Amino acid sequence: MKVKLILFAVLGVLVAAVTISSCERVAPNYIGVLMENYGKAGKEDFSTTKGRVNTLVPGTELFQVPLFEQRASFENPLSLKAADNTAFKSQPTYSYSVIETRAVDVVFQNKQLGSGDEFMRALENNILEAKIYDIMKEESRKFVTDSLMATGGSLRFEERVQDLVSREFEARGLHLTTFSSQLEFSDKVTEKIDNRNEVNTNVTVLDQKIIEQRKRNELAALQALENKIKSTGITPELLQQQAIEKWDGHLPATWSGSALPFVKAIK
Repeated sequence: MKVKLILFAVLGVLVAAVTISSCERVAPNYIGVLMENYGKAGKEDFSTTKGRVNTLVPGTELFQVPLFEQRASFENPLSLKAADNTAFKSQPTYSYSVIETRAVDVVFQNKQLGSGDEFMRALENNILEAKIYDIMKEESRKFVTDSLMATGGSLRFEERVQDLVSREFEARGLHLTTFSSQLEFSDKVTEKIDNRNEVNTNVTVLDQKIIEQRKRNELAALQALENKIKSTGITPELLQQQAIEKWDGHLPATWSGSALPFVKAIK
C-alpha cells in the first residue's frame, strides 16, 4: 500500500513537473498569440493571451510578439537604377512597432517563420525587407539621376518610398516609425553631375548677361532715336508756330525789317 502511495506521489510530482515545464509565460512588453489545433481552422485558431500559457496540448504554440519599437537596417546595400539607367546604391534603416490590436494578423500571416525569439528578425529578413526592396526598385525607375542628386531630390524620393512602405507595413499589422533610404552614388556619377551643374550655372550666367546687354542696346537705340527727333524736329517754321501760339495779341512797339512780326512774306 505504501509502495502504491509512493508511486502515486512520484507520478503526481512528475505530472506537475511536466505541466509546469509545458507552460510558458508571456514576457513583459510582449503580447502572446496562441495558436491551437495546428491552426487548421485558420485565423479562428489564433488568439491573444498574457501571463502563463499551457502549451502541453498537441498543436498548441505560443508566439511572443514585442510591443516596443523595433529597429532594423539592411545588412547589405541595395543595387538600384534610375530612369536614365544610372546605377546607385541604398542601405535603408527603419524602425517600426506591432499594432497591438493586429498582433494576431502579424502571427497568422507569418507563422511559417517560427515562434522563437528570432520571430521578428525572421519577419524582417524574409518579408519586410524584400517588400522594401521591391518598392524602392520600382520607385527609383521614376526618377532621373539629376533629380535624385538635385537639392531636395533624394528627399522627395525618400518621402515617396516611405509613404509606400508605411502602407505596406500597415497592411501587415505594423506601424512604420522612421525610414531613411541613404542613397549613395559612385564618384564617377557624382563628378559627372557636378560638371553638368557647373556648365548649367555658367550658361545661366551668360544668358542673363545676354539679356542685360540686349536691354542696354535697346535703351541706347531709343535714346539715339529721341536725339534724332529732337535735332530734326526744331525748324524755323516750328519756332514761328510756337511763337504765334504764345502771342498775346499785341504788336511790339518797335521792330526791324520790312515784314510784320510772325507774318511770313508770300513769295
